[in-house]
Amino acid sequence: MTINVGDRLPSATLKRFTAEGMQDVALGDLVQGRKVVLFAVPGAFTPTCSEQHLPGFVEQADALKAKGVEEVICVAVNDPFVMNAWEKARNVAGKVRMLSDGNGEFTKAVGMELDGRGFGLGSRSKRYAMVVDDGVVRTLLVEDVPSQAEKSSASAILATL
Repeated sequence: MTINVGDRLPSATLKRFTAEGMQDVALGDLVQGRKVVLFAVPGAFTPTCSEQHLPGFVEQADALKAKGVEEVICVAVNDPFVMNAWEKARNVAGKVRMLSDGNGEFTKAVGMELDGRGFGLGSRSKRYAMVVDDGVVRTLLVEDVPSQAEKSSASAILATL
């Protein structure tokens, strides 16, 4: 079942690697009582993700916050070490929180699995973006084509706020 506008995000523990080591991040705690933008990408370091999707959210982070968004979160079915390396390579610290859904459990729970086996990627996430207010999905924008980042772009999310 795919998550829809009006649904509550499922409980999930995502991962983050920091200077202090591996950290569990309880998504429910992170979104509780807050308005956040959560966007997901098929894979760290992939062309569209690195050159369009993530940079758009980095560039628009201040504009999103000016519209009441307290945090911008990027989720990918990559391990925490890769997400940490991607965060550093793209210089996103302080703009976007990078979280790993390494086993794809959150991705499965929201019905956003993408079969990337044809490209040697295994199970990944569809490309999407959502506005979540106190744990409830208020806006959900899903790409029809994984290599495009238009419907789920930072500009598209900004236009919904």
